[in-house]
Amino acid sequence: MSNKQKYSNISRRQFLNTSLLSGAAIMSGGAISDLSAAATAKKFNFELSLAQWSLHKALFANEISALDFPVVARKTYDIGAVEYVNQFFYEKAKDKIFLSELKKRCDDNGVVSSLIMVDKEPELASPDAKERTAGVEGHKKWIDAAKFLGCTAIRINLHGNGTLEQWTKGSVESLKKLSAIGKPMGIRILVENHGGFSSNGKYLAEVMRLANDANIGTMPDFGNFCVRREVAGDLWKSACVEQYDIYQGVAELMPYAGAFSAKAFNFDEQGNEPDINFLTMFKLMRASSYRGYVGIEYEGEKMSEDAGIRATKKLIEKVREQLSIG
Repeated sequence: MSNKQKYSNISRRQFLNTSLLSGAAIMSGGAISDLSAAATAKKFNFELSLAQWSLHKALFANEISALDFPVVARKTYDIGAVEYVNQFFYEKAKDKIFLSELKKRCDDNGVVSSLIMVDKEPELASPDAKERTAGVEGHKKWIDAAKFLGCTAIRINLHGNGTLEQWTKGSVESLKKLSAIGKPMGIRILVENHGGFSSNGKYLAEVMRLANDANIGTMPDFGNFCVRREVAGDLWKSACVEQYDIYQGVAELMPYAGAFSAKAFNFDEQGNEPDINFLTMFKLMRASSYRGYVGIEYEGEKMSEDAGIRATKKLIEKVREQLSIG
């Protein structure tokens, strides 16, 4: 079976709703209500979203289209929210026909558009003021697209090859400009730890402190804490030679979190990520005030994208249950 057939043929799982709890409430009066309220108060609640990058191989191979994505999220994985990556519809930011069809497919399938991850625009933290200005201009259309789709945020990158001081100053400047555009439209500006100085939790948290704007926040990602690669200035391709502590980094970014990216690469026989302790990561989230969507982002090579998404979802659900009763 081809991947295209697989994504279109897997039907949504059906769940059977029971009336046992309501029946027990009728028989035992208010006691069951008190127990239910106590259980709810202790429950660690959050909803899942699917990051479009989890399907980047299928999308780049045209096995599914950008318009298929929300349908696949709902019908294949029973996930009711999506996080777009603009690379898969880069030329469509102002295309109202495309955006209207994408919105319709979300509405028809009961899928929420959470945010757009914005790549491939001029660097917002460049030491060059003209490039930073071009970066802000380049992001405007994605703020408009996010608003049209019903998103509440865009995720931006803070890339720039200057000194730390230049990066910090340029980052704060660009973020404030973008926030001024996004705030009246109800669109938050979120920064992911995503290469260069931004992968240092302390540095990015300091940018948040200096920006001092509730409409500006972070998108902590479990897997993007490489602060130095083999080739100087390289963000992705060469081997990582220095990594920031991933748990310290997430802890530093959680006070500003407006999204939460649960990234996984591999799984052991018990279904755990051997290199990322998901229980620790979600304890950091539980200790914070953040209760928004948790994005599933599988980026491994050993499993298929389909199997990786399912394994990541299962692991998150297991951890959520552990933290709900522990």
